[in-house]
Order: sequence, then C-alpha cells, then structure tokens
Amino acid sequence: MEQSLVRDPLPLVVAGPILRKVTAKELTIWLVTTRQFEADFSLFMGSDKTPFYEASFNSAEQIQIGKQAWVVLAHFMGDFPQDTPLEYQIMTAEGSLTELMPDLLYANESRLSVVIQQRADYVLHGSCRNPHYPSKDSLVAADKKVNTLAAVDRPSLLMMSGDQIYADHVAGPMLDAIQQVTALLGLPDETFEQAQIADTTALYQHPQNIYGRDKLLPHYVNDESWWRRCLPTTTTPIFSSRECENHLISFSEFFAMYLLVWSPTLWPLVDRNRFARNGYCNAGVAVSPKWQQTWQHEAPIIDDFVAGLNHVRRLMAHIPTYMIFDDHDITDDFQLNRRWETAAYNNLFSRRIIGNALMSYWLCQGWGNAPEKFTQPCLDLARTFFERPTPQAQDALAAYFYRFEEWHYTISTVPKLVVLDTRTRRWRSESNPNRPSGLMDWEALVELQQELLHESAVIIVSAAPIFGVKFIETLQRVMTLLGQPLVVDAENWMAHPGSANTLLSIFTHTKTPTTFIILSGDVHYSFAYDITLRNLNGQFKIFQITCSGLKNEFPNRLLSFCDWMDRCLYSPHSPLNWFTKRKRLLIEKRDPDVIGHRRLINKSAIGELYLDEQGTPRVIDILTAEGDVIHFPAKTS
Repeated sequence: MEQSLVRDPLPLVVAGPILRKVTAKELTIWLVTTRQFEADFSLFMGSDKTPFYEASFNSAEQIQIGKQAWVVLAHFMGDFPQDTPLEYQIMTAEGSLTELMPDLLYANESRLSVVIQQRADYVLHGSCRNPHYPSKDSLVAADKKVNTLAAVDRPSLLMMSGDQIYADHVAGPMLDAIQQVTALLGLPDETFEQAQIADTTALYQHPQNIYGRDKLLPHYVNDESWWRRCLPTTTTPIFSSRECENHLISFSEFFAMYLLVWSPTLWPLVDRNRFARNGYCNAGVAVSPKWQQTWQHEAPIIDDFVAGLNHVRRLMAHIPTYMIFDDHDITDDFQLNRRWETAAYNNLFSRRIIGNALMSYWLCQGWGNAPEKFTQPCLDLARTFFERPTPQAQDALAAYFYRFEEWHYTISTVPKLVVLDTRTRRWRSESNPNRPSGLMDWEALVELQQELLHESAVIIVSAAPIFGVKFIETLQRVMTLLGQPLVVDAENWMAHPGSANTLLSIFTHTKTPTTFIILSGDVHYSFAYDITLRNLNGQFKIFQITCSGLKNEFPNRLLSFCDWMDRCLYSPHSPLNWFTKRKRLLIEKRDPDVIGHRRLINKSAIGELYLDEQGTPRVIDILTAEGDVIHFPAKTS
C-alpha cells in the first residue's frame, strides 16, 4: 500500500481526551496516544490555583495495540464533589494537554472543566452518525451550544445511543484515510481463513480493496427450505447491507475509524489528494468511472465532517459521555435472526470480521462505559494478542467477546439511567429461523426488572424505540411473513411475542417505576410519545423519546408517506390498536412545533431532554445540525 508522508515524531495524543464514566467516586478518561502515556492528572475546585486531587496515569491502564498506538483508560478514584464546577489538567513532559491542543478549551477557560452532576436533569442523546451523509454534524451544534452555557448549566451527560461508526457503509475517502492510519500507527496485520484474500496485505493490494469489497465478503449456501434445495446451488451474502462496497474487515480498520470520527489530529497526516493524483491504483487497476464519480461526491462531504471534529473532541472532553453499540457498529442485520447467526458464525471469515468489530467496540466504547466489568482475564487476553498478534491469540480474544454478556450497564444518577444491550442477548425464534429475534431474551429481561424495582422514575436507553411507528412496524411484519426480513431490517420490540409481552409486563408491574423515560435512536428520524395504561387515570406514564440520527436521515418521501399512514390508521382511538400487542396502552403522539402536520421529524439532530425534580420530562427538544431547536410540547387536555 502506498505510504503517506509521516510527520516524525507523531503527535502524542491522537484521540481524546474523552470523559467516560464519571461519578462522585470515580472519574474515567479515555485517550489514544502514540507513546506510552506518562502524565499527571490534577483536579481543581473551580478556578483555584492549587489542585485538591493529584494522581499519575498508570501504565497498567494502558494497552499497546500498535507500534505507535496505546489505548489509555485512566481510572481515578476519590471523593469528588458533585454539582459544582471542577477543572482538570493533564500534564505531560511536552506540556499540558491544553497547550498541545488549545482548541479543547471553551471560551474564557484556562483548563478543562467538568461538573459531576447527581441529577440527570439535562441529557443530550442521539445515534447514527454517518460521516458521509450530506448533512451537518449535530455534535458540532451541541458543542457550540455548550460553549454558551455556564458550567453548572451544561448537560449532565451525553448518551450516544448507537451507530457511533458505520462499519458497513464507509465512504471511499474515509476507507483510504483509515488504511493510511493503520500504516501510520503500525496497527497489527492479520491473516484470514475461508476468504479470497490471505491477509491484510493482500486485502489492501487487491483490485477490489476500494468500492469492491462486497465481492470479497463471505457468502453462504441458503438451502434451509425444500424449494431452495430443488434449485441450482446459489450463495447469499452474509453481510447484506445494500452499500457494503467498503465494509471494514480488519481489526486495524475498525479501530482506526474510531480515531478518525472522534478526533481531528490524524487527518492532517493523511494524504487526501492521492486518489486525484493516482486514480487510486493500489493493485495497478484503475477505479471505474462510476466509482470515481462516487469518490468526487463523497470527498467534499468528508472534508466538511473533518472540519467540525475539533468541536466534537471538545464536547466529549467536558461532558461525561456514555455509549452503546447497534448494528452498524458491527454490520447491518447483526444478529437479526437465527438464520443470520448460523450463517455468520459458521464461516471463519465472517466470525473474524465480527470479532474485530467487537474488539474495537470494547476498546473504544464498552471499556469506558463500565470499567469494572472488564477484569484481569479480559485484559490479559488483550495484551497477549496485541503483544504478539497471532491468529490463535486473536481468536481467543474474539471468543471472549462472543461469550460476553455484560455490555449493559447502569448509571447511578437521579433518576437512574439503565442502558440496555439489545444486540448480544437476543430471544431467538425456535420455530422459524427466519423470524426476527427478540431484542432481549428472558434472562436479560428478568435482570432488567431487578434493576427497576422500587424506583420511582427511571431512564431506559434502548437503541431501537420500544414504542415505534406502528405503520412501519406493520410493513416490517409483512416483509417477515414474505420471508424477507433482511430487506427492511425487520427488528423492533414488538416483532417477537415473548420479548414484547415480557417487557410490557415489566412496565405494568406494581413494584417497577410509575414513570419511564425511554431514549432511543436507530431509525433516522425523531418523535416523542406519551403513553399511559388505559383506565388507570394517568397514574402510570411512559415517555418514548427518539432522536436519530446525529448525522443521518430517512428517505424523505417515504417517511412522509409512513407518517401520514400512521396518523390515519393508528390514531389513539383507532380500532386497529386492539389488534396490536400494545392494546392495553394509550399512545398519544406529540406534535412538534413545525409547519405542517408531521409528527416524524426528518432532520439530523441531537436530542435535548430536561427533567423536573420528579424525573418527568419538562422539555423535550431536538437541536438540529443547523442549530435550530424543535420542541415537542406536551398535549394540553
């Protein structure tokens, strides 16, 4: 692969700092550095000159994953004051972090700031951030707003509720940058089995490396039905995304993408003009005119995305940031049904790709959400692989994450925030492998109920809306009955009878909260519902609040049609509701304050949720990528 020009030495910090798990007892910071990170951490009460807490970054909390790449998850323990402005500084041998990266600071600041808030009374939330979608980045709009707020008025936390990267839908200029970064940082090479390419070197030099990976990805023989066995043998793609021409494959590619979507530091080291200069001919084969046009379309969108990354990095350095993964962090249709799982895990190449995605998710997202869940056996497996990246060590680490069932976690704010894993603990259909799996199985739902007992109010974070758009769910059900669930991504909470009925029973249990707030993304549009049990006089309330995407949108004409049909067929008093699993619930859809009658807002945006002292939504807004605010006012009786 052609090497880009490298500045020597590389910058010390290439991603972060990102504030991760932050409580009155612990403060967690994630970074990626190009050398072992020897630095001191100081915490100040406001603008005091003398720190009240000091500690050093511990080498035991660092994992070298490449020749010039260390992942640092610093975990500082103490008794930290809440609800008061704090400032922190990270001092290295080369100077303070804010001297090295002055754009980390907000206006009138000399150090980084954080407020450890006990109450989650102002929450930013959103999902689905596609770098090459042609809209602005909502995280940039959020940072610009935070810059205008006093520290005590800033959001309690930022919840990124899925699809932090799009591993299955990568722009050509992004994939080219990713591969330059893997060489720049000396990220590990790997070999592949049951694949057309033997290793990463062969992949990067292959004629289909850019805009042709759909031809390299694994296939399987689908002969589950009698009529398929009667036809000539054909193969079906395991990774079924419609736009997987640049699907990530190697661990190094997955990891490098996180660095490039969260930080601007590495982008100046990427040769972004080599395609125009060379026609991108790694293997001596010119890219077709069709894909050259695609590249020319994508390149300026990626340039605009990169221009906003300093804002994204600043936001996550000041606001505690939590994450969950959804399908696009791995691949579209990840674990959608039993048939897909059987095909994917019986193929060594697809197993490797899934394992690479899970390993990078752990390093960049999962580890910082709940550091206490990743004990020494996990860290030992990781260090064994990265110190000597053999196929056996890589398979052992991936196998650990295949079996891992602790991706969910709880944040001890008021109200409690419960983050669900709706991807790895699925309720699989035993009767028909083609039917969508339930988003959580029986055991996971029982554990959820235990988390909810005796709470007066709770915030639940579910990647997919628990109460979605009924007309769209009906279309998904029809496609499932026709045997084509992968065509419409036919997964929703109500698609599986077992998980749907169990979840509804949890909501109506006498010892679970009377106020539920559900924050969701995934669907690429935004809406808000107020939900009550029929005949209970409003004593029990659920608020389904969906904001998606941060940088993505739904096809506009199709969404307009679905919105209109949903209003026509599934109004709160429609008799069709009695044929749904939600018949015991009265669902009222909030009307946003926009011109027209649409209840589904199709704009790249980030959600803003303000709660009162009882944990009930006081304000439900979305802040669009253009900086406009759209309100979802409560219905007046």
